[in-house]
Amino acid sequence: MTRNLLTIFDLSAKDIDSLLIRAKELKAMQKEGVECLSLKGKTLGLLFEKQSTRTRLSFEVAILQLGGHSIYLSPHQIQMGRGEEIRDTARVFSGYLDGIVIRTFDQKMVEEFAGNSSIPVINGLTDQHHPCQIISDMLTILEKKGRLSGIRLTYIGDGNNVAHSLIEGAAVMGIHLRVAAPEGYEPDKNIVETALQKARETGAVIEVMKDPFEAVTGADAVYTDVWTSMGQEEEEHGRRKIFRTYQVNRELMKTAKPDAIILHCLPAHRGEEITDDMMESPQSVVFEQAENRLHMQKALLEMLMRNKKQ
Repeated sequence: MTRNLLTIFDLSAKDIDSLLIRAKELKAMQKEGVECLSLKGKTLGLLFEKQSTRTRLSFEVAILQLGGHSIYLSPHQIQMGRGEEIRDTARVFSGYLDGIVIRTFDQKMVEEFAGNSSIPVINGLTDQHHPCQIISDMLTILEKKGRLSGIRLTYIGDGNNVAHSLIEGAAVMGIHLRVAAPEGYEPDKNIVETALQKARETGAVIEVMKDPFEAVTGADAVYTDVWTSMGQEEEEHGRRKIFRTYQVNRELMKTAKPDAIILHCLPAHRGEEITDDMMESPQSVVFEQAENRLHMQKALLEMLMRNKKQ
């Protein structure tokens, strides 16, 4: 049966544990110069409607290092850009590829693609979810803190796709998550409610609040993201005013645990959501976090693609 990753809820805690173990193994192998060609001969498609640095690079390098190939596709370069239906494109791609990563605007697009595909579909980012980012971030937190369950994680800023996937990931893995966002910019209520139902099974704690200082108090890890996401550029000036007190800076971090780590999914707007000194501080694991995208993408591709078209 074809498996997809459209949201983190497509994975169980056992799945995520397996991915974390395998990502650590693959990372160690790379550091030691040990080759792993587990996806030799496989071809991964990358269908991106949005710009990308880390998602594109990590998936292209991941499939290459596992012995496979990648093909980068823009809707403007294929017939989708001229009106070909998603369901038809999905069926055609299924005949050529072993997996597809899609980075687009509407979550419904990846869901429709997956519904008409016989190959694994991976959500590389939509306006609603960013599952690959958060699974990779779990690897960084695990490396730095030794566990996920019971960790106190705080997210500061816009209730966007990263916040949504963090909420889902926390619910699955038993994390204590606090989200601090301004009024009107909170995470989607339906996503929060679904996560709260899951949290009752796992012991996770999920809280949404407005005060960033309250949210960061006692945190093991503090996470932030840009105030203005792709497609919201016209709102940028207004958002700067609304979010000005939602900045990860020295004063805010004083309320976290002394050994708290700082995470950011990048790209960062230094001086807005995070100060330069915090980006460069010993507490920052931002660039290790970015590197871990590669190792987790390898583990994810293996999990989803290894048994396709054998």
